[in-house]
Amino acid sequence: MKNYENLSQTSQPWNYFKQMKIYKILILIATLLVLVPLIIHYYLLRVESDIPQQNVHHRTRSQLEAFEDFSSLKAADLKLRIDEMLRIKGTVSVELRELEARRQKLQSDIGLYNQKIDELKQELQRQQTELDRLKISVEQAQVAQREAVLRNTPELALPKQLYSTILPQKYPPPLFTVSRACKMSSCFDHSRCSLTSGFPVYLYDPDEYNVVIDGYDVDGFLKTTIKQTLGYNSHLTNDPKKACIFLVLVGEALPEQEILKNNRYSMPQIDIGANSSTLSLVKLRKLPYWGGDGRNHVLLNLARRDLSIGSGNAFHKIDTSRAMLIQSSFYDSQFRSGFDLVVNPILGPPGGDIWQECSNMLPARRKYLLSFQGEMNAMNQSGNGNLLDQEIDTIDDFIIEHLKEMSTGMTQDKFLLQFECIPATEQKSVSTIRDWSLCGTDNSRKAILKDSTFSLILISGANHVSSTLIQARLYESLRAGAIPVILGADLITLPYSETIEWRRACIMLPKARITELHFFLRAIPDTDLLNMRRQGRLIWERYLSSVQATVDTIIASLRDRLGIPPKPIPPVVSHSVFNSTFVPLKSDPPVMDAEPEESLGPIEPAYPSPSFRRNYTALLTQSRESWNDWADPFYLYPQLPFDPVLPSDAKFIGSHMGFRPIGKGLGGAGKEFGESLGGNYPREQFTIVILTYEREQVLMDSLGRLYGLPYLHKVIVVWNSPKPPLEDLRWPDIHVPVHVVRSARNSLNNRFLPYDAIETEAILSVDDDAHLRHDEILFGFRVWREHRDRIVGFPGRFHAWDINSNNAWNYNSNYSCELSMVLTGAAFLHKYYTYLYTYTLPQAIRDKVDEYMNCEDIALNFLVSHITRKPPVKVTSRWTFRCPGCPVSLSEDDTHFQERHKCINFFTKVFGYTPLLNTQYRADSILFKTRIPHDKQKCFKFI
Repeated sequence: MKNYENLSQTSQPWNYFKQMKIYKILILIATLLVLVPLIIHYYLLRVESDIPQQNVHHRTRSQLEAFEDFSSLKAADLKLRIDEMLRIKGTVSVELRELEARRQKLQSDIGLYNQKIDELKQELQRQQTELDRLKISVEQAQVAQREAVLRNTPELALPKQLYSTILPQKYPPPLFTVSRACKMSSCFDHSRCSLTSGFPVYLYDPDEYNVVIDGYDVDGFLKTTIKQTLGYNSHLTNDPKKACIFLVLVGEALPEQEILKNNRYSMPQIDIGANSSTLSLVKLRKLPYWGGDGRNHVLLNLARRDLSIGSGNAFHKIDTSRAMLIQSSFYDSQFRSGFDLVVNPILGPPGGDIWQECSNMLPARRKYLLSFQGEMNAMNQSGNGNLLDQEIDTIDDFIIEHLKEMSTGMTQDKFLLQFECIPATEQKSVSTIRDWSLCGTDNSRKAILKDSTFSLILISGANHVSSTLIQARLYESLRAGAIPVILGADLITLPYSETIEWRRACIMLPKARITELHFFLRAIPDTDLLNMRRQGRLIWERYLSSVQATVDTIIASLRDRLGIPPKPIPPVVSHSVFNSTFVPLKSDPPVMDAEPEESLGPIEPAYPSPSFRRNYTALLTQSRESWNDWADPFYLYPQLPFDPVLPSDAKFIGSHMGFRPIGKGLGGAGKEFGESLGGNYPREQFTIVILTYEREQVLMDSLGRLYGLPYLHKVIVVWNSPKPPLEDLRWPDIHVPVHVVRSARNSLNNRFLPYDAIETEAILSVDDDAHLRHDEILFGFRVWREHRDRIVGFPGRFHAWDINSNNAWNYNSNYSCELSMVLTGAAFLHKYYTYLYTYTLPQAIRDKVDEYMNCEDIALNFLVSHITRKPPVKVTSRWTFRCPGCPVSLSEDDTHFQERHKCINFFTKVFGYTPLLNTQYRADSILFKTRIPHDKQKCFKFI
């Protein structure tokens, strides 16, 4: 049954065809015959439409030939036909040219529009960058506002002067035992010396108040010189009602027999036969402001230049009450430690450059290892049976014998030890106390000391803490560069010992070390020798060398005792080159070249560096450095490059004022870095100082490039030309003030004057033709903030030893892996060094700069390296600057390099050594050439 069903199913189609009628089949075939040709025809037409134009042309031509027989046309008709075809051709050609012109114009318009689009894109990027910087600026301004609100507290009231304006006040004379035990706390009236008083000093006119002590008169040289030098001191006052201390000039010690020999020293009011000590005390008490006990009075007894007479101790028989005593010679029972002051005798000129008095510091080891010339005063040698004096004589004899054995022993070292003066050829001094006199003349002693590595100073007396002859030996040794070896240093007090660290310049040994002296001297390396020699010369130059230095040091020592800050150092007034009736023309902001596409920093309002913030604490915390490292305790500076740094966490805990940490403390890469200044110091800005001379267009171009520079506070243009700027000169508007300073004369030293218009610590000194990018300037500024005591700049140079000459240096600008100078044509420096350059640098160096019209940058490098003993810091890869279109500068002349060779050697002679130090590295940004993720930015894109 199943098989039958399957068979019937397979036969069904056949039965269907079999049952169909024949006419239906015919209709189907006819339909196919009609549709197939139509489809083929349509396809052929589509193919013909896709044939190229040249093929169509030929095909059309063949069709024309097929449909038209030109051979049957007449010549006239054919000519008309040809003319018609030519007209059509001309018309078509004109239309084609018009179309081509339109196409070219469209293409030109498209190019212009594309260029406009690119410019708009760049402008959009600039505006976006500017917007980001403005956002940052707004945030910084908001932070500054909050800080200002928090800082809006009442200022501390200045302490009132407690002294009475009625002078003199009368006090009963103190007991002798009280005056001999005077201390600053018991015998000095602090109420007259407020912290804000400025330490006014009143000088009794020595011509009007001639105080004669024990037959001793004031030398005429001291009268004139000290009055003149005190007149230069800013603390001097003519109003005794405001005075903190009163100076009484007493002068040198001169024995009575010398007065009788020379009538010019005798005074008619002095009776030699009377009790001169009593008369002298009466004369002191008659001073108009003595006040009964002499409080706040300073008796100034400076030994005379001639050391062949006198001891320098005029008050050994006089009770000076509560008055301080300042002199170079003191008996042990007379000196009141912490109250009286030991000073050096007056041995130098009134003032001025004294570098020629000094010898070169090199070589470290000289001809003689140790030298001494002197003779014990015969009139003061013991022998009277005093056991103490006999013991002293025994020790001194042993020391002398050991020194003689040391000099004649088996050693290669040379000694010059002379314990007796030769009467026939040498002059010896006389002293009223037991001491070693000086042999020979000043020039003969100087010649020996210049050949001596060490100079021996023997302390013989046990009854004095200082003597004029000891101070004279110390003075001469430091001047000649012979390191003083003080044998018996525990028995004496050196000048200004409260503030000067003499161990850095002298070898101070007890007498018991005499047997080890030779071994000790040989064990000192050259580095320590030269450091001690340099420190000794620094002390001598600043504190001992001249009358001016001595007077200033005495005033500074007394002021330091009281904790009163010095007077502010005077700046240089920056007179504008424009008069009151002339206003310089301003031009529109310059069109700047495209800066690197990075946010370099916010545009802030002008923010001068805080000044005079450490007036009192600097004296307390850095007094040692001020006296011994910087050797400048005489003035108060607005800021110092040596100010201390707060710990890192202080920026977030209690001391956040002014700090702008990166990423608000979280840190970050380029984006966060560009938003904040960061670093270890509070926010600040810098001033650009440009020196120019009759290159107006070069100057205008340089000023224009400063537009939009972050952290720029002001631009100072030092106009060195005697001709004023042209009235039609258009000064670019660069969003910060441009102060054009008129120079008194054309001098390169004007570049480093401490102008009062400079209100920031950081100064960028640039030439008028130096072309620096903004990112380079800001990177140099950030690096300087971490090296504030050094010169940080771009072009590096070095001093090279001339192997073909005898001990000479050459200036070298070749490419080198070691440098020692940074040119100040593009360098950051601290304003503090402009004060030193103007007021402290020897005048001979500034004169040499004016003579050559060159070398001011070398002079500044010498100065900074001399103070810090550090090399400069070079930033970026720049070695020189190119200024297309600038006039030829002086540095391209061959004589320029010859003069710089001479400058280096002359400056070395003035300083006594070459302070320049070599360095072998430069500073680049932290992420420079570091692979970082794509979502991070580098600190500086091109640095």
